[in-house]
Amino acid sequence: MSIMDYNGGSVLAMKGKNCVAIASDLRLGNQAMTVAMNFEKVFPVTDCLYLGLAGLASDVITLRERFRYRVNMYTIKEERQIEPATFAQLVSSTLYEKRFGPYFVEPVIAGISKKTGEPFIAATDVIGCLNFAKDFVVCGTASDKLFGVAEGLWEPDLEPEDLFETISQTLMNAVDRDAFSGWGAIVHVITPEKVITRTLKARMD
Repeated sequence: MSIMDYNGGSVLAMKGKNCVAIASDLRLGNQAMTVAMNFEKVFPVTDCLYLGLAGLASDVITLRERFRYRVNMYTIKEERQIEPATFAQLVSSTLYEKRFGPYFVEPVIAGISKKTGEPFIAATDVIGCLNFAKDFVVCGTASDKLFGVAEGLWEPDLEPEDLFETISQTLMNAVDRDAFSGWGAIVHVITPEKVITRTLKARMD
């Protein structure tokens, strides 16, 4: 088993019309044994920027604190909130610093630019190679299934409610086909005005 699959978990982000959504399952496992059902993998960076981390749970917690520290330092130094594209570069450089002994985490970034109001999504691999997508990005143990379902369900210019429905159905159907993800999900829909967070009930087996 790959170390990336050890604790399980999957994260997905999608673009809509002036909105983005990011979702993750809630399972924390020890290989095939489920340890917890409330392990969130998506964290707020600013009020309209979220970061999802799928991979080894200890590295998820370490990186969450590392990014929080670096974003706080940026905010103090620059006296403004970090933009999604800038944060993506910060994530990339932080991971690339440790390329010879990498963090076993694949980050997903979703947010809306304060300057332009444009939706932004990106993902990286374990050494920080960025992937800027126009539709959706996935990572985690169910990524193959997420790609398949998202390709079938995603459409351009979805409104926030339609985007929520699409990302929810994509995640729920994909994790049902993966033994290391599932046990509930959490979805954040980010619009320029507000963030809507909903918790989904899923199969508990």
